[in-house]
Amino acid sequence: MNWVKRNLGKWLLSWPPLVYLVVFFLVPSVIMALAAFRWPGDYGGLYPLWSTDDAGVTTVLINRDNWHDFFTLDNFSRLFEEPLYLELFLKSALYAAVTTVACVVIGYPLSWLIARSSKKYRDLLLLLVILPFWSNFLIRIYAWMIILGPSSAFTKAINAVLAVFGAGPVSLLFTPFAVILCLVYVHLPFMVLPLYANLEKHDMALLDAAQDLGASAWQRFWRITWPLSLPGVYAGGALVFIPALGMFAIPDIIGGTEGIMIGNLIKQQFLETRDWPFGSVLSIMLTVGVLVIAGLGMAVARGGKKKHG
Repeated sequence: MNWVKRNLGKWLLSWPPLVYLVVFFLVPSVIMALAAFRWPGDYGGLYPLWSTDDAGVTTVLINRDNWHDFFTLDNFSRLFEEPLYLELFLKSALYAAVTTVACVVIGYPLSWLIARSSKKYRDLLLLLVILPFWSNFLIRIYAWMIILGPSSAFTKAINAVLAVFGAGPVSLLFTPFAVILCLVYVHLPFMVLPLYANLEKHDMALLDAAQDLGASAWQRFWRITWPLSLPGVYAGGALVFIPALGMFAIPDIIGGTEGIMIGNLIKQQFLETRDWPFGSVLSIMLTVGVLVIAGLGMAVARGGKKKHG
């Protein structure tokens, strides 16, 4: 009884999130993995394993002798036989990588500015960073659809500048540029916040000591600030790259046919084509790709940590 009382608090804290992960992550993942080996149904979905007649009698269709008629590896072979799908994976990874790099380039100076601001303005600047989360995601994307439209002031200004250099007008909407721009806009706070949390903890005495020893501003940044901020860069990179890789709403709204990503193909297989087995295969491959990239990122982070002490 005493043992139960001692561990009751731990159970109350650990079991709710564990149950949540099992119900909403593990179980759907297992269902998706099993669906990847099934045949699609005649009218979409999955080919049934049992049937029910008008009298309500259920008959199991699968048995020991005909199980191969219900399970197949053709869905996986189809993925590797058609180069279009692998190209779309690489394209999505490229978009996510460009988004991550752009978020680092933009977010690092912003995070440094916030971290080195006085406490009087620091909370206000952080509020401005998270302010976009107060509005609906789709509303923000549709706002960019208006900004990048052919009749918008932004597009007209870009084309006016291009006309000065003798270049023709360009269309910003429904292009890869629009997709990457909105991906950066949506995911930038996820880079700024972990970077800010890291940069705020830096000891400024290290920079003062380096300056006293004759180090230039660039040397102080590259030798001290950048290595110390790498954990924040890695954390922000993971928070940006992983969701950007599977994004489908942004390419669907403002990307058009040129900006389609792997998330759009997965959505199409489930909701439009209703080829659930192949959609499950694409989802599994995307999950495996994310896990591999995350593992490589962790290995690089460990190596950098050992290198810098």
